[in-house]
Amino acid sequence: MAAGGALPRFVLALAAVAALALAGCGGEGEHTLPGYVEGEYLRLGAPFAGTLRTLAVQRGDTVAAGAPVFALESVSEQAARAEAQARQRAAEAKLANLKTGRRAPEIESIAEQQRRAQSSRDLAAANLKRQQELARSGFVSAAALDDARTQLRVAEAEVASLGAQVSTAKLPARGDEIRAAEAEAVAAAEVVAQTEWKLGQRAVAAPAAGVVHDTYYRVGDFVPAGSPVASLLPPGNVKIRFYVPEPLLGQVRRGARIQVACAGCGAPIGATVDFVSDKVEFTPPVLYSKDNRARLSFLVEARPAPADTARLAPGQPVDVTLGR
Repeated sequence: MAAGGALPRFVLALAAVAALALAGCGGEGEHTLPGYVEGEYLRLGAPFAGTLRTLAVQRGDTVAAGAPVFALESVSEQAARAEAQARQRAAEAKLANLKTGRRAPEIESIAEQQRRAQSSRDLAAANLKRQQELARSGFVSAAALDDARTQLRVAEAEVASLGAQVSTAKLPARGDEIRAAEAEAVAAAEVVAQTEWKLGQRAVAAPAAGVVHDTYYRVGDFVPAGSPVASLLPPGNVKIRFYVPEPLLGQVRRGARIQVACAGCGAPIGATVDFVSDKVEFTPPVLYSKDNRARLSFLVEARPAPADTARLAPGQPVDVTLGR
């Protein structure tokens, strides 16, 4: 519900009575009815509690859309964002490491072990050849020859093992490990986005251009969550409210044009009807008839062009002229 625009019900009742009295006044085919200006204020607050750190506007200021209005202290939110960003960088680094395999120095260390194993294998092969020649001459036993064959097989197995390690070191991690790391990185990014949003909610900007109607806290005050710090009235949120007797209801269909005049407004201001109530106002609980239908009134709202609202003030009485 818009603040500051509603008039007491007894005043509205008087307006309705005056509407009945004035209906039919004006030029031929025109009817003048009393009404008033109402403003639909935007109340600007933050969804979180905190101490008011800055207040960039004062009552009566004209602000542009996106202009800063106020900010709450945000030390805790800034620290949370920094922590979340650090966790995101760690998760992304882990993912990148799993995708690229081991580092080059680690791979080179395993390759060096493989080269030493190949040298040992070559030595074992040469030793086996000598033992075979000596065995043919009868200088070594069969056991010595079997021992030389075993040493060669062990050396060959070591070379093969280290070769497999080099190939594995060059490969990325297993698919399930990479997927788990990817999920961690996504979760870390979501946490960063959440902390960014919370930090952004600590500073509030004007959602639309308008005039600052009022401010409700001072710098240093503690502001509860959701409590408005300032109220703003955009030009498009100014409207005219008036009551129309039932016999004239056909002249104020939605989209109809009216003229508004007031003391000090200068030339009449045009407005467009955008709401016609379907509920009767100020009607006694009796059956309707041709004799009492003239006492029925319907609430009507119309909006002037935003450029004309500077000449109108919420709560100001106006005269509304209906066309034919």
